Amino acid sequence: MRVISGKCKGKSLQAVPGMTTRPTTDKVKEAMFNMIGPYFSGGLGLDLFGGSGGLGIEALSRGLDRVIFVDHDAKAVQTIKKNVAACRLTDQAEIYRNDAERALKAIIKRGLTFRLIFLDPPYKNKQLEALIAIIDAHQLLQKDGFIVAEHGVEVELPKQIGRLTKVKDETYGVTAVSIFAYVEEEE
Repeated sequence: MRVISGKCKGKSLQAVPGMTTRPTTDKVKEAMFNMIGPYFSGGLGLDLFGGSGGLGIEALSRGLDRVIFVDHDAKAVQTIKKNVAACRLTDQAEIYRNDAERALKAIIKRGLTFRLIFLDPPYKNKQLEALIAIIDAHQLLQKDGFIVAEHGVEVELPKQIGRLTKVKDETYGVTAVSIFAYVEEEE
């Protein structure tokens, strides 16, 4: 695993020890960023199932100002801290050990909005639709932002969740990526 592009290009990233996480492959990561970027001029990101931190670190490398990383697993949180430090991005990262729903409640209290939100839960975890609904209900995504949801190919997310529309979806082997955004209605 490595950072693919931007100011940290080529930096190696450690994987979370054990079998509890499934890192996003470089091929899938590159495809994701080609769908939504590939580069950014600032903004705040949220990596809600941080794992090794690879998605959020890639977003920082490609121009986001700051990323909040969340994972419920202690080993994952330690790995994110190591990877962020290795890429010299510590001052651009907030890293928390928490579950996704409690983390969203804390974010709602802080009144934050995001340009980019990564949702990459364990494939057996079926909470993507509910999390996207919470993000929409509390307007956590900026009007020009994207939610990047990574999931198993057997999961078919609806075209519309609240006011958010699935604008792209691609399949890469057993992995699928769905991109949600606010779409202005044509007059």
